[in-house]
Amino acid sequence: MSGRGHFGEWELMVLLALMRLGEDAYGVPICREIEEQTGREVVVGSVYATLERLEQKGLVVAVMGKPTAERGGRAKKYFRVTARGVRESRRARLAVM
Repeated sequence: MSGRGHFGEWELMVLLALMRLGEDAYGVPICREIEEQTGREVVVGSVYATLERLEQKGLVVAVMGKPTAERGGRAKKYFRVTARGVRESRRARLAVM
């Protein structure tokens, strides 16, 4: 990746959580997955900030779900790892090993 594309451990954790969760991944389940895997408390705002950065880098895409009554008519924003995101996460994991 170019210098702008480099990402760190936290971004890699978010990408890996997304991969484990599949296409129905949004903020809260992503937080839970990272907490379960690491034993660390995760703030949902930090996850969304990271997802935004990853989206800008082309590593994830976001899709708005349908509005639901349980959320007061608001829609959830779902995230999915792109093919580029998969490649870069594999590259980063290999570099750590």
